[in-house]
Amino acid sequence: MLRFLLRRTFGAVLILLLISAFTFFMYYAIPQDPATLACGKNCTPDALAIIHKNLGLDQPIPVQYWKFLVGIFAGRDFAVGHCPAPCFGVSFRDQQMVWDTIMDRFPLTLSLTIGGLIVFLIVGLGTGMIAARYRGTWLDKVFSSLSLVLSSFQIYFLGPIVLGIFVYSTGWLDKPKYVPISENPGQWFMGLLIPWIVMSVIFTANYTRMARSTMIEQLQEEHVRAARAKGMAGRYVFFRYAWRGSLIPILTILGMDLSALLGGAVVTEFTFGLAGIGRLAVESVVGKDLPKLMGVMLFSAAFILLLNVIVDAMYAVIDPRVRLS
Repeated sequence: MLRFLLRRTFGAVLILLLISAFTFFMYYAIPQDPATLACGKNCTPDALAIIHKNLGLDQPIPVQYWKFLVGIFAGRDFAVGHCPAPCFGVSFRDQQMVWDTIMDRFPLTLSLTIGGLIVFLIVGLGTGMIAARYRGTWLDKVFSSLSLVLSSFQIYFLGPIVLGIFVYSTGWLDKPKYVPISENPGQWFMGLLIPWIVMSVIFTANYTRMARSTMIEQLQEEHVRAARAKGMAGRYVFFRYAWRGSLIPILTILGMDLSALLGGAVVTEFTFGLAGIGRLAVESVVGKDLPKLMGVMLFSAAFILLLNVIVDAMYAVIDPRVRLS
């Protein structure tokens, strides 16, 4: 088990290095001088030279990249002050520490991602399991039909409809907003309820169909039939044998859907006017702000890879063959 997780962790670190190198060197393919972003409209050659020196832009690009990597683990010193580890540099535009900016925005994106994940797993797997349990009945047909309809919706299309019905027309729910859970758990939950539901609709539909098909396959397996032949209770066989076996392919697909889930959080932020990591990423691209862009890219990739490692660990717990391989 430990060796399995170490291999996954080593692979994640290698992927992060490749992402950072690709993003860093591709950025400098843009002909515009990044120092002009910090210099402003009334920029003079002397002021531009000072900014180049303060931001370390007067050094060769490979040296800048090496110092960026070192800063992540050891911190760096800038003209605006010391940047402690993990240091992603200083923004070219607002001269703020990138790590501090990310930490201000990340709780919102984390709340959206984890909340949406919990909603679509509970609803999607639950409805899929019920549909498989009562295969061929009207309940199965209703859930299967709803999953096909809901899978065609998109966040930017469904979001305004839900807002128009539940916020502006009926007033049943408040307009989405982010309140830290540490300040008011109730307002945190209600403020993100609509984004969670809208973001999880597509995933819920997909996982309903997936859970139904995998559960039906598991119910036809020899070991499940043998358990039934021994006289075990149908509910016990359903959850002890069939349900556990159906989780293996679902976890595999979940690991591949994590990046799509984070992408859904980005679209959700724009749809409901929430300021999270997604909006910060777009701001960094539009503003050609390399430190913010690098910080968001690496932080988001590390977050996705961490979730993948957790999924791999769960996969190893469910399937003993993984631990023995």
